[in-house]
Amino acid sequence: MSSPAAVPVVNCPTCGKTVEWIGANRYRPFCSERCKAIDFGAWAAEEYRIPERESPPLESEA
Repeated sequence: MSSPAAVPVVNCPTCGKTVEWIGANRYRPFCSERCKAIDFGAWAAEEYRIPERESPPLESEA
């Protein structure tokens, strides 16, 4: 007899509340629609940025 698989638990990226990673949670990885909207608003306001990799200088810049 096998034991049921443990349900993964993550922290909401916005408020830190623990959230079960299951299909029934339509806002995952967020705990609520509110936290999802806050995160979306932060991206839209350009509060988050993905760092750009530094590229070697162009020959004209050297």
